[in-house]
Amino acid sequence: MGRSLQPEKLYNFSIQDFISQALAEDLGDGDHTSLSCIPSAAKGKARLLVKEKGILAGVEMAQKIFKAVDPGLKVMVKMKDGSEITPGDIVLTVEGKSQSILAAERLVLNCMQRMSGIATKTNTMVTLCKGTKARVLDTRKTTPNVRGLEKWAVLIGGGANHRIGLYDMILIKDNHVDYAGGIKQAIEAANAYLKNNKKKLKIEIEARNLDEVKQILEVGNVRRIMLDNFTYKDLRQAVKLINGKYETEASGGINEKTIGKYAKCGVDFISVGALTHNIKSLDLSLKAFK
Repeated sequence: MGRSLQPEKLYNFSIQDFISQALAEDLGDGDHTSLSCIPSAAKGKARLLVKEKGILAGVEMAQKIFKAVDPGLKVMVKMKDGSEITPGDIVLTVEGKSQSILAAERLVLNCMQRMSGIATKTNTMVTLCKGTKARVLDTRKTTPNVRGLEKWAVLIGGGANHRIGLYDMILIKDNHVDYAGGIKQAIEAANAYLKNNKKKLKIEIEARNLDEVKQILEVGNVRRIMLDNFTYKDLRQAVKLINGKYETEASGGINEKTIGKYAKCGVDFISVGALTHNIKSLDLSLKAFK
């Protein structure tokens, strides 16, 4: 856990643009509460406090937000991304203009609470797969324009990223197969497209049942087979049929109660959309102190 990265390069996501737009959305023509109550020259300190157990994420993001609001703010980090946290822990302290601290407060908390919630959920799923070779993946079920933060949080929690968007992998799902006229036609068309356009992308194809797994194996020319909404029995049989020729991925409504059993079926990956679209933000707060 605790991986640092550059979301701008990995996720086609600009942190600075996100921060600028988020601050503009929140501040408008000014934080009139702070402007009216607090002298512009007033200095203050604040602590970011943990109120709930989990996995910390978003510390690097918080530093960037404070700097964007006011380069004069001094941030002292006490706990890094990926740390296990419990109520009462102090993540960081910030010191400088009181108005600046208050202007940054909500954006810092919104990002860190959501990222920490995702990292915590991911870590739970990863822990439930221990002792197997299965790696936990996220999906494209993310918040529009915030995908970079959410997939970053998955990595911090110990998970792995699936494709980032529609541009970095070919994933032939059920609708693609049906529109293409069948599994063979879809796979052949995808490979021809890559060749004609001189692109090097992985090809993954979804199978809805064991018969489709057999059809895929007859055609070949893919990197991974997604086994969608399979029963445990059929999943084990599919893994046996594939026999290591291609990567395998289990998908479809997998949760904390079922992921351990799916992992024991021998799949290489388990994708869980709930890592990013069905999480509870972790409770954090920013409190002034002297």
